Amino acid sequence: MARVLGVDIPENKRIEVALTYVRGIGLKKSNEILEATKIDPDIRAKDLSDAQIASIRAHVEKLALPIEGELRRIVTQNIRRLQEIRSYRGERHKKGLPARGQRTSTNARTRKGKRKTVGGTQKKLTKK
Repeated sequence: MARVLGVDIPENKRIEVALTYVRGIGLKKSNEILEATKIDPDIRAKDLSDAQIASIRAHVEKLALPIEGELRRIVTQNIRRLQEIRSYRGERHKKGLPARGQRTSTNARTRKGKRKTVGGTQKKLTKK
């Protein structure tokens, strides 16, 4: 795997798609970076030269994009701030429930997590 911006990207994918493996870079931003650095988006990641990788890195640093760990830190700080000011969204994050108005009576299984079923706890009757 090739390393770009501290992330292992798949070598057999087109560089346009491979750059999206970096957290904080989507397909649109990937295309903008490649257009600015004059790299063909159809080239495979394994075929990149060291100069091309350096130009991608330099362009991302010039754009000052928050990527990977920095982006994760910003997101967690935002959630922590919402919890500290005790906003509705912060309370939903604390309780592990959907924060954007989705229904919870049915669905929302991913956000609520695994719940244990309560019931069927009666003692068995013994025959006399």
